[in-house]
Amino acid sequence: MTDSFLANVAEIDWLQYPGHFGGALSKPLITPQTCRSRRIDHRISCYAPMAFVEPHVHEVQEQVYHVLEGEGLLTLDGQRHLLRRHDYVFVPPGVRHGFTNNGTVPLVFLVITTPVTDEEPL
Repeated sequence: MTDSFLANVAEIDWLQYPGHFGGALSKPLITPQTCRSRRIDHRISCYAPMAFVEPHVHEVQEQVYHVLEGEGLLTLDGQRHLLRRHDYVFVPPGVRHGFTNNGTVPLVFLVITTPVTDEEPL
């Protein structure tokens, strides 16, 4: 592997990660496994209607969700927010959050997470 990385989204398989249900799929685009990224986990996700990730909390990770298509309900510390195309949100560590496709079409969004693991950085 080189330091640079170039790929197409279609080259990466869809995965359903633990805690994701009902067709909540993601493609790991930039990760330590795909290109030796040390600080960034970048995924594209596609949730079928009614698919969701259960509410959870990150200890040290920060996340950005950026909606490309569809709409979904994001829960942040018990408050529900409708996210639509071009909406994005920053989720700091310690905030309980979950995301559900309550719409009628697939919800497609980017997820950018740093650091790549939820453990205290060295």
